[in-house]
Amino acid sequence: MFEPFPDKYVWNLSVGIALAVGGLIGEVDRACRPLHDLATDDDEATQAFFRSWSAVADNLVELAEEDEKRGRRRSAGQKYGRAAVYYQTAERMQAHSFEPRKVAYRNALDSFARYLELTEQPAERVEIPYGGASLPGILVRPDTPDPVPCVLFFNGLDSTKEQLYGSGTAEELRRRGIATLMVDTPGAGEALRLRGLTAVPETEQWAAACIDYLATRPDVDEDMVGMLAWSLGGYYGPRATAFEPRIRFGVAWGSNYDWGQVQLRRLENQGDRPVPHYWEHVKWVWGCHDLDEFLALAPKITLRGIMDRVTVPFLVVHGENDRQIPVHYANDLFHDLVNSPKRELKIFTDREGGVEHCSIDNLPVVRDYICDWIGETVTELKGQR
Repeated sequence: MFEPFPDKYVWNLSVGIALAVGGLIGEVDRACRPLHDLATDDDEATQAFFRSWSAVADNLVELAEEDEKRGRRRSAGQKYGRAAVYYQTAERMQAHSFEPRKVAYRNALDSFARYLELTEQPAERVEIPYGGASLPGILVRPDTPDPVPCVLFFNGLDSTKEQLYGSGTAEELRRRGIATLMVDTPGAGEALRLRGLTAVPETEQWAAACIDYLATRPDVDEDMVGMLAWSLGGYYGPRATAFEPRIRFGVAWGSNYDWGQVQLRRLENQGDRPVPHYWEHVKWVWGCHDLDEFLALAPKITLRGIMDRVTVPFLVVHGENDRQIPVHYANDLFHDLVNSPKRELKIFTDREGGVEHCSIDNLPVVRDYICDWIGETVTELKGQR
C-alpha cells in the first residue's frame, strides 16, 4: 500500500481509498504534504487533515465552475467527481459532533451529482423503501431494454455508495451484462448522516427491501439477484445471503466473520481511543447511546453458526496482509459454507497485489477477479433454469 505517512496506518488507508475510488496522485500529494509532521492521535491533527483535503476539493470545485462557464461540461464533471472523493476523504475521519464535516458531506453529494450529470454517467439515483423511510442508492445497468441480473453492493463501517461507484465495479459488471445497485445501508453514508438510519445485525432486512424494490422494475431480473459487500459488508452481505432466500449468489470482499469479537479485542488491546473518534463513530453507526450498549450488541455481529444456511454459490476474497481483519477469518467463513454448491476462497498475495484491507493497495486486480466470478456464476445459474 502507498504509505506517505510512516507508521500512520489510518491516514495511509484514507489515502489508499481516495486513490482507489478516483483520486489523482498529484492532488492527493497536495493534500498530504502539509500534514507530514503531524501526529494522528491528536484532534487538531485530525482537523488539519480535514482542512487540507477540503482545500484541494474546494479548489477543484472552483476550477469546475470555470469550466462550466466556458461550456466544458465533461472537464467540469471530472473535476467535480474528484472533489467528491476528497470531500469524503476529509469527512470520514472526523468526530460526529464536528460541524464542518456536515458541510463537507453535503459538498460531496452535490459534487458527485454534478459529476454524474455533466459526464453523462450510466447511473440512476434511486430510493428504496425501507420501513417508514428509504435508502438512497445508485443503479447502473447495461444499455438494453431486457431484464438483466443485478448485484446488490453494500458498503462497510464508513464507506459510501459514491466510493462503491468510484471503485469501477458497477462499470465492469455492466460490461458483462449485469446491473449493480449500490446502497447507503443503515449506518452508512447518506442513510446515517442525513436520515438517521442506524445499523442492525439483521441485515437481511436491508437486502429484502432492495429486492422488493428491484421487483418493481421490469428492466431487472428479480430472479437473478446477487450480493456483494466489502469491509464491514463482509458481515452484512453473508448474513443477508444466509437469511434472504431470493439472493442467488454472494461475494464477501473481505471476511468480517466475527466483527463483534474483533471490536471487543480492539477495546481490550488499544483502549478507548484506537484512532480519534473511533468508538464515537461505532456508537453512531449502530445507534448506541454509550459504549456499554454497543458492547452488549457486539456479540450478535458474527457469522458464527449461521453460514451453513447458505445454499447458493459464494466467493470469499481476502488480502493476506489485511491489518484490520485477520486472514484466518476468511478461512473460517469458507469452511462454514458447507451447503454452498459452489464455494471458493481466494487469498490475494504479494505476487498479485490486493493484499491489504479490501484490496486498497491494488483494488482493480481484486475487483476484476470478483466481476469475472460473478459473470461466470450468472451464466451457470441461467443454464440451470
